[in-house]
Amino acid sequence: MIDESSIYLMINLLPPQQKEELKKEEQYKIVLILGMIILICLIYFSLILHSINIFLSGEAESQTIVYSQREKELKNPQIQAFQANLADFNQKVSQLDSFYQNQVALTEMLEKISVTIPPEISLLSFSLSLEEKTVKCILSGLSPDREILVKFKDILEKEEIFTEIYFPPTCWVQSKDINFTINFNIIKEK
Repeated sequence: MIDESSIYLMINLLPPQQKEELKKEEQYKIVLILGMIILICLIYFSLILHSINIFLSGEAESQTIVYSQREKELKNPQIQAFQANLADFNQKVSQLDSFYQNQVALTEMLEKISVTIPPEISLLSFSLSLEEKTVKCILSGLSPDREILVKFKDILEKEEIFTEIYFPPTCWVQSKDINFTINFNIIKEK
């Protein structure tokens, strides 16, 4: 029986030319094995790529079919009429929203004005005109005396919503039973 050490000795006893041939044969076998492994890996890789290609082409074809069906559905006159109605409705809602955004809360303004007027003052006329950022207000009325009219002016000036308050100088000439006119602006609230 031959053990490993004797094989090693036999190899060492071979002439150098045979040793060289054995080394070349061993290297050839290693290159052959590595080449086979690389070839098998390339074959597997190409099969994987091919299966991915088949899958993606199937998906693309199914998406094309779905797209063509959707296109046919969208060409349906009922759907086109519905889309036109929907677009018209959206435009009207947008216009309504814009309209209501630009509206002034007149009831709130009238309430603010009525709270500021002392009970002793009687209004004769009331006028509002809408402008871009403000509402112009003109009030005319009767005040029993100048102190009440001053009190009314002070109340208006304390409120931040009222600006550019103007009493004509003729309002301050009389001390009793004063016919007055006042002009002021009301800032629109957002």
